[in-house]
Amino acid sequence: MTDIVPIRRALLSVSDKTGLVDLGKSLAAKGVELVSTGGTAKALRDAGLAVKDISELTGFPEMMDGRVKTLHPKVHGGLLAVRDNAEHVASMHEHAIGAIDLVVVNLYPFVQTVAKGGTREEIIENIDIGGPSMVRSAAKNHEFVAIVTDPADYAAVAAGETTLAQRRKFAAKAYALTASYDGAISQWFAHADQGEIFPETLAITAERTTTLRYGENPHQKAALYLPKGPAAKGIANAVQVQGKELSYNNYNDADAALELVAEFRDAEPTVVIVKHANPCGVATAATLVEAYEAALKCDSVSAFGGIIAVNRPLDGPTAEAISGIFTEVVCAPDADDAAKEVFAKKKNLRLLLTGELPDPKREGLTVKPIAGGLLVQNRDNGSITLDDLKVVTKRQPSEQELTDALFAWTVAKHVKSNAIVYAKDGITAGIGAGQMNRRDSSRIAAAKAKEAAETHGFADVHTKGSAVASDAFFPFADGLLAAVEAGATMVIQPGGSMRDDEVIKAADEAGLAMVFTGMRHFRH
Repeated sequence: MTDIVPIRRALLSVSDKTGLVDLGKSLAAKGVELVSTGGTAKALRDAGLAVKDISELTGFPEMMDGRVKTLHPKVHGGLLAVRDNAEHVASMHEHAIGAIDLVVVNLYPFVQTVAKGGTREEIIENIDIGGPSMVRSAAKNHEFVAIVTDPADYAAVAAGETTLAQRRKFAAKAYALTASYDGAISQWFAHADQGEIFPETLAITAERTTTLRYGENPHQKAALYLPKGPAAKGIANAVQVQGKELSYNNYNDADAALELVAEFRDAEPTVVIVKHANPCGVATAATLVEAYEAALKCDSVSAFGGIIAVNRPLDGPTAEAISGIFTEVVCAPDADDAAKEVFAKKKNLRLLLTGELPDPKREGLTVKPIAGGLLVQNRDNGSITLDDLKVVTKRQPSEQELTDALFAWTVAKHVKSNAIVYAKDGITAGIGAGQMNRRDSSRIAAAKAKEAAETHGFADVHTKGSAVASDAFFPFADGLLAAVEAGATMVIQPGGSMRDDEVIKAADEAGLAMVFTGMRHFRH
């Protein structure tokens, strides 16, 4: 294979003109002939550079509003010809096809046009045809031709020659670009244009932003990718103000915390504390610092080394309170100078600012790999209001019980199944997560509430007089009876069990109020 290839002719056709003129000047200084199209040629000429129009190379004018200009044998022959193949060389001489050694292309801004809400006609016109064709031709023949699709790589070719290693790298990058570009187009056609939730072919394209120290465990490798296209604001694109590099588990746990606190983005100041992707304390109060102190007391043991998310810009007093124990990550829409100054003393603590909270009702797909395939579903953006609740017991719930029930239900949506959440006065009293049966989750949540009362000297266990939420129906009355033992007076659950009558009877005998939501929130 040929290693060093001098650049004698370059074809430049870019939508993004960043760095174009400087590259053109560098190549021209090396004696490289510049061939270009439309606006790219104009930008180079305006900078005083000699440029050959593509129409001069092909002998055909640009036509059909620029749709046809580079789709020509004198372009693709110059890109695809194998230079040490005698038959190819003879064909080039016979048809007066000149070799092209460098192609600099970036594609029409399809994704950007979709993101800014372009019309269907505008979106279609921004589907590039000639660009991807040149990219693929040049990349295929990378033994002799360099294809540059990223302005960040201009410096690598400015010297007027390329190495085989460079061309291989450029080719890989180029095919990744066309794959993601075509993927974005196919998904727009499927989702936005045709209204399909699950298209026949699901193209998932993302760009690596960083490699992580390791994965879930030290023997695993990991990286962070961002989707190529519009995406919700969140942990993946948050600004890290300070602290150590985020780990795989930090990202995962911080995302869980942010998704839960986003449910309260229009509520009073709310604080969420998460450990291993499960909330261990959630509270709403008049101020963030009061909410933090209440959330911490729910389970101060689990909160050590946890992740905190808040629904308001972080202030100094709250930052001071958070600094009282070891915390891995704090997520907030913003933070004032006082908060940043407090956290600056905690060099290992990561402070992430998201700018805004994601919409909990947004559409989207979740993807879970399984052996040999992918499970895909639309994200759980379901929510309920007071009007959705069906009272199924003899006793009607009070207004406060209904408020506590909806709070507990919102938290339970973000707790791993089987999930049981006790809540009272806008504060979680106890959380039971990830158990194999609902009764054990009820008992664990109650035990945590009892421990919190003993640790912090509460006058009474906070599960007494609380509302309890179950993410799925009670298949037997035993789980509900465990809640009764803990002192709950109100139950919120989906309903739908074959033994609903038995569970309702048990609730009536215990004097509970119970409502059905008709919606389940399993989280595995």
